[in-house]
Amino acid sequence: MSEAVKIAIAGLGTVGVGALRLLAANGDLLAKRCGRPLVVTAVSARDRNKDRGIALGNAAWYDDAVAMAAEADAEIVLELIGGEDGVAKAVCEAALDNGRDVVTANKALLARHGADLARRAEAADRTLAFEAAVAGGIPIVKALREGLAGNRIDRVSGILNGTSNYILTTMQNTGRDFDDVLAEAQTLGYAEADPSFDIDGVDAAHKLAILASLAFGVGVDFDGVYVEGIRNISALDIVYAEELGYRIKLLATARQTDHGVEQRVHPCMVPLSAPVAHVDGVFNAVVAEGDFVGSTVYEGQGAGAGPTASAVMADIMDIAAGRRGPTFAIPAADLPPMARASMDRHRGRYYVRLMVRDEPGVIADVAAALRDEQVSMEGMIQREQVPDQQGAVQVVMTTHETEEASMIACLDRMAGIDAVLERPRMIRIEAL
Repeated sequence: MSEAVKIAIAGLGTVGVGALRLLAANGDLLAKRCGRPLVVTAVSARDRNKDRGIALGNAAWYDDAVAMAAEADAEIVLELIGGEDGVAKAVCEAALDNGRDVVTANKALLARHGADLARRAEAADRTLAFEAAVAGGIPIVKALREGLAGNRIDRVSGILNGTSNYILTTMQNTGRDFDDVLAEAQTLGYAEADPSFDIDGVDAAHKLAILASLAFGVGVDFDGVYVEGIRNISALDIVYAEELGYRIKLLATARQTDHGVEQRVHPCMVPLSAPVAHVDGVFNAVVAEGDFVGSTVYEGQGAGAGPTASAVMADIMDIAAGRRGPTFAIPAADLPPMARASMDRHRGRYYVRLMVRDEPGVIADVAAALRDEQVSMEGMIQREQVPDQQGAVQVVMTTHETEEASMIACLDRMAGIDAVLERPRMIRIEAL
């Protein structure tokens, strides 16, 4: 067997320890599959004395991860620190500048600096690999870069954040409201103490920006992603969605349009007939649509030590076996800037929920707002008076396809009607 692949690991958190456990459990199998044994020769983390439950063997310890990336006896550096700047970025730069390949699980870093790091890697004839950065154990990066390489990708869409999906699934199954379920998710460890990145859609937006670059052969454009989280989704919306034949999911979608590339993360009503409607809990799913292959669906665990370590190891094995290529499938120097499509130009169907006083003429006023903004109503549900809201009723409507700008203007008009008691709630309906 050939000489061992020497690996340095920066960061011994959940994913770093997961990678060590995978190597310990499946090292012989990995060596057979890539033709070379894999050996960890150096590690770096904040606390040298922390008990991580796994032996580090003869690996050299570095207090300075950047120094390790530059100096360690290793050909591959795993960046598993996290964060879009700071040490994580410096580790990647130091490794590439010193002739080492880099494997990272850092979606925030790639969403912000992926193009620059790709240029640096390609200039040094090194690999920058990141399967673990998007959708955990789902091999979606390899699918877009290699498996679907013969296709023009028209759209990539999916559930890319397990925390939000867990919360929405639990709301669906229990009828409880958002704040209650979030608190429980934090207690169980499914949500961070500060859950903003997850529930406000930022984490999914990082991942979507990477997928859009791979899918469409353009530069990464995180700032061009429209982002809306799940804080305003109520148990009532979930009940109405079910009645109308939908499930609510936080969906990340990138799509080619006549106006440029749409990149958007927001709650959607997804038809019950769509596979992603039934992706529950902490699982992720991605749907990629190619001109020759049609629609392909990928589902699996989107986070956690095991799935993410599995993705990390796939990248290491590709490098060990000499399988290399441009970071984003096309040489970084040839990636054109992304042509952004304004969210105002998005066309789709919408769900709208109104709280109104139960009095004559209200529906006529609402219909006038729809007419004035040229929004066509598809259907309407009106319920009995709301308990504890004297004289108020819930009105739910769905629209035919319309432009986003018209829908927002229509909501503004509805909000100005005296009998409308709170800002109308709107959720986009997504056909998959």
